Amino acid sequence: MAASAHAQVSLSSVVDLALRNSTQIRIAQANVQHAAAGLSESKDVYLPSFVLGSSLGYSYGFPVGQPSVYNLAAQSLLYSFSQPDYIRSARAALESAQLSLKDDQEQVALDTATAYIQLDNDLQQLQALDQEKQFSESLVSIEQQRVEAGVDGRTELTRAELTSAQVDQKHLHLEDDAEEMRQKISHLTGIPATGLTTDRASVPAEPNFTDAPTDGQITSNSGIRAAYENAKSKTLLSFGDEKQNYRPQFGFGLEYNRYAEFNNYNEYYLRFQHNNFDVGVQITFPIFDASRRAKARESAAEATRAHVEADQAKQKVSEQVLVLNHAIRELKVQRRVAQLQSDLAQEQLATTEAQLQGTNTGTGGGQQVTPKDAALAHIDERERYQGALDAQMQLIHSELSLMRSLGELENWVHSATQASPQP
Repeated sequence: MAASAHAQVSLSSVVDLALRNSTQIRIAQANVQHAAAGLSESKDVYLPSFVLGSSLGYSYGFPVGQPSVYNLAAQSLLYSFSQPDYIRSARAALESAQLSLKDDQEQVALDTATAYIQLDNDLQQLQALDQEKQFSESLVSIEQQRVEAGVDGRTELTRAELTSAQVDQKHLHLEDDAEEMRQKISHLTGIPATGLTTDRASVPAEPNFTDAPTDGQITSNSGIRAAYENAKSKTLLSFGDEKQNYRPQFGFGLEYNRYAEFNNYNEYYLRFQHNNFDVGVQITFPIFDASRRAKARESAAEATRAHVEADQAKQKVSEQVLVLNHAIRELKVQRRVAQLQSDLAQEQLATTEAQLQGTNTGTGGGQQVTPKDAALAHIDERERYQGALDAQMQLIHSELSLMRSLGELENWVHSATQASPQP
């Protein structure tokens, strides 16, 4: 007998794997490495660069060029009014990239947690639908007997068959959604999608949002901070470009050449020698450069745009937080209503079963209850239970989105692991 393999993983494990294997995270990490290299590049201009070469060749008549056996050259920047701004700009760009990485990690954690909890919700509903399917088939069988006995019309049988078909339709939809969530988790984490199941106990308790988020919590959002650091980098870059005009620049240079003895330099140059060395400082003072002035204006415009985009990002997150905070309050009431409806359906089912048992034993003193009524009560109870699960899922989705906006999602994901007792 072939046994199907099932892989049960916890929410925190899935999120940790996603943070290591997600393509979005790897792209963000590459951006951090790029920014770090840019910072090193902006500082390394002060370090001398060495070049070793050779230009061997035969010369006839007056020697042109420098046919040397080998030559060594070194040069570096001594001082520039712009370079300190460029270094600070690169440092801010690195900070922006690191914050963007943090923001992407929050987004990946949100995508993973949402898919995981949605899969868990689908599995719970599929289990309830399997039970509802049994009751719907029982209802169809009962109606067939009642129609044959002349108790009910054909319409009641059709209505029972419709209920059974609707259960099949919803079951198929949930199976497709569960497979989609498994595939999404697999792409994020690298875990095989086949047989992937959830651990309901690993999902932390519902977060408690007692007060409205403050402006400080909103501005702590990694995406907003990354946008402002990027604007800072653009501003410092524009300062550096502006200082390229009307300010001197100092450079250091060194060169050594070993001229070949078989060239005819000694025939045309007085006191020719094979070893030649020079070292010095180069000073350049830009008097007028239209392209540099245009570049400075371009950088200033980009800095202005980056600041406006950062303000725009902050406003957008602030609006999202406000909407989510209000939605959570409404969804909590909606969940309460759905839960009460589910509880009421369970109580009505218990009453119906008790009345049916009393009828079968001949002790029923109230309205007579039939097996059809019991089947309908079972179906209604399962439907109300699934409605409560849907309401719970909508609330969790909004709560996860709010925690992501406030940068609290990763702490929440691992709170169940941290709260569990150590062995």
